[in-house]
Amino acid sequence: MAQISAKDVKELREKTGAGMMDCKKALQESDGDMTKAMEWLRQKGIASANKKEGRVAAEGLVGSYIHTGGRVGVLVEVNCETDFVARREEFQELVRNVAMQIAACPNVEYVKVDDIPSDMAEKEKEIEMGREDLASKPKNIREKIVEGRVQKRLKELVLLEQPYIRDQNITVEELVKQTVAQLGENIQVRRFVRFILGEGIEKEACNFADEVAAQTANK
Repeated sequence: MAQISAKDVKELREKTGAGMMDCKKALQESDGDMTKAMEWLRQKGIASANKKEGRVAAEGLVGSYIHTGGRVGVLVEVNCETDFVARREEFQELVRNVAMQIAACPNVEYVKVDDIPSDMAEKEKEIEMGREDLASKPKNIREKIVEGRVQKRLKELVLLEQPYIRDQNITVEELVKQTVAQLGENIQVRRFVRFILGEGIEKEACNFADEVAAQTANK
């Protein structure tokens, strides 16, 4: 087994935010390999986060992000269990990063797959079942392909399923669970709203040639 130094433990802790003992154990389990130790901690964090999902999270923050130029804005509510954790810098950073993620993903409409209306899923299935490239395939094969395509399409609409913009190796859901493991509380992204400048406003079309012709006729 590799010799684990205090310096290595400190470095891993700074990179992951995990506790000293967890970092030491991760390095021991990974034979001193920093990358493997980070992966070990991530897996451990996700496992512990799953145990906390049933606990009530009614505190938290409403965070915001305004993209450069002021053309896109986001409000997001992220919940935790206590006001103490809501004031933690790590939690506030998570809220900011989630808001930024939403701004960067214009196609995302829901927090999780369960939030998608069932009729939308059925409509997607109906569309895929009618694709010409599946017409000659047996029914059971066609249904499996359609199920895969529908699930892929639905995940494209879901915030938690997106690759995290600052680390494409993890999803937003994994990012949240890492923070759960770090802070020791249930954390849930509850809802969000995205504002796009001018969205929904019908802009008056202007035909420059007709306008010039009208002005000329009036002279």
